[in-house]
Amino acid sequence: MGISVFSEAVLSNAEVYFAFIILLIIISIGVFTDIIGISVTSASEKPFHAMAANKVEGAKFAIKLLKNAGPVSNFCNDVIGDICGILSGVAGASIIINLKTLPLSMSRPLLTTILSGLVAALTVGGKAIGKGIAINNAHIIVFNTARFLNFIHKKTGIDIIPSPKIKDKR
Repeated sequence: MGISVFSEAVLSNAEVYFAFIILLIIISIGVFTDIIGISVTSASEKPFHAMAANKVEGAKFAIKLLKNAGPVSNFCNDVIGDICGILSGVAGASIIINLKTLPLSMSRPLLTTILSGLVAALTVGGKAIGKGIAINNAHIIVFNTARFLNFIHKKTGIDIIPSPKIKDKR
């Protein structure tokens, strides 16, 4: 709710073209995290174990991502996806509100329908294309994501993905 109010406040005072850029960024974040979520569920651990044995930086973090594929995918696809969906709706509404001040010959319901369709097409189309990319390049995407998260961990000390719990074999 707070993010939605914040984005509405920012976008209601933004120029229309700037609001479109923000809208595209929000949609891109949703598509990008969807690609990561699909990649994590598609990739296998084997190549990353070999890389970890050779001390390749980021390989151990990739294994942590894959061992937590369910929660990682849920967070990337569902949580971030839902937030981006809500924010893109708010951004679209703000654009429509800002467009009403412009001298346009189109009616507001028509503008609303067109922009809603555009947002939906970009989101659904982007995610559909992204799924193919994610499945075909799963290992590369997981490795690059792991390297990025490993970099953040090294710089901040924040462990975004918990280490897998070792089961007692008694």
